[in-house]
Amino acid sequence: MVIFILRRLGQLLPVLLGVVTLVFLLLHFIPGDPVDLMLGEQAMATDRQALRSALGLDQPLWKQYGRYLSGLVRGDLGLSVHSQRSVSAEIWSRFPASFELMVGGLVVALGLALPLGTAAALRPRSWIDGGAMAVSFLGVSIPNFWLGPLLILAFAVHLDWLPVSGRGTWQHLVLPAITLGTAMAAMLSRLVRASLLDALGDDYVRTARAKGLTASRVVLGHALPNALIPVVTVVGLQIGGLLSGAIITEAVFAWPGIGSLLLDGIQSRDYPLVQGCVLVVALIYVLVNLLTDILYAWLDPRVRLA
Repeated sequence: MVIFILRRLGQLLPVLLGVVTLVFLLLHFIPGDPVDLMLGEQAMATDRQALRSALGLDQPLWKQYGRYLSGLVRGDLGLSVHSQRSVSAEIWSRFPASFELMVGGLVVALGLALPLGTAAALRPRSWIDGGAMAVSFLGVSIPNFWLGPLLILAFAVHLDWLPVSGRGTWQHLVLPAITLGTAMAAMLSRLVRASLLDALGDDYVRTARAKGLTASRVVLGHALPNALIPVVTVVGLQIGGLLSGAIITEAVFAWPGIGSLLLDGIQSRDYPLVQGCVLVVALIYVLVNLLTDILYAWLDPRVRLA
């Protein structure tokens, strides 16, 4: 297991370098002059030159890249043009909110997908199976930017059960988490159903039944743990989808996370802030995939022995 982790860490380094390089080049591939986009074409030449020097854009590209890498090693992502605060500090102040929303969306997704997929697999071609798959189709079909306002109208405006927006108590998390986790739950429920159906037909399940084990022990103790191995992999990959989907969800519910910070940076044309947010989201996605590989290898010894 240690050798497997070390091998994955070695493969991670070039990936991280590639992500950092792409994010750095993002600023230079944008059409037009970034300084003019941030200050406007009517800005004075001295102001444009001062901002260009502050961002290091007056230096050769290779020097800018070296300066960028050295800043990353120190944890320095530059200064926000709009707030004049450190980009690292801006992102770190918003990270707990984004992490809270991501965990909430994941809990909603798994809380819906596991019972729906299991019930559908245990009663195939029944009304339970049809109902669960209909719910999954509905969840996939509804986009976040439509589901969020619909939940606000239903549970915040008409019923007055939950707050409309913002972050504070657990009640503020309910609607954003449901909005974020529904689409993932719909996809995972179908995967759980298909994986569990395959596992129920394997020889070790028939052997467990022949030994006289109860149906619940056969499903919960033998079939379901093996059926969840591919689900774990997909969950790890879909966490990146949660991060990208959280941008829209945070905008709908005025949730003070990295997604709303990224949108603020885009609207104010604060490119150092946008660059930092994109880099952090990309790095989180890469690290989550690494943790998923490790967990997958721990669950299935064939992976680490391959």
